[in-house]
Amino acid sequence: MADHKIGEMDITVQEKTFDGFIKMVTRGTMVIIALLILLALIGA
Repeated sequence: MADHKIGEMDITVQEKTFDGFIKMVTRGTMVIIALLILLALIGA
């Protein structure tokens, strides 16, 4: 069995996935807040 060495794994794909997830959550949150504000302004 190969010896495991800390810090040698290539994690570029995981970092890209995480960055995409954070962007999606941030944009989704902004859309929800904007919709809530719009609903409050029109009195629905």
